[in-house]
Amino acid sequence: MNKFIRLIVSLLFALGSALALAEPLDINTASAEQLSQVMVGVGKVKAAAIVKDREQNGHFKSVDDLTRVKGVKANTVEKNRDKITVGQANAEPSEPARK
Repeated sequence: MNKFIRLIVSLLFALGSALALAEPLDINTASAEQLSQVMVGVGKVKAAAIVKDREQNGHFKSVDDLTRVKGVKANTVEKNRDKITVGQANAEPSEPARK
């Protein structure tokens, strides 16, 4: 019975981890380790370059801005478009509603 409970807990933990990864990763807040784990074709070196570029040049306004990083091409962005985002905090403010 004890093994069964451990199995159930392990499965729930794995399911929770998988669901957490289903959310797009914010490239403006992610660490190099997170970027290299989530993005296809981005290893530790490119991920570190993304973080360095962000620190030196400011936040990315769109995921397409990743191409300003040396070694990140448009096809890399396309492969990862569904995995990454720039987050809501960085979105352009909308016009106030008129009364």
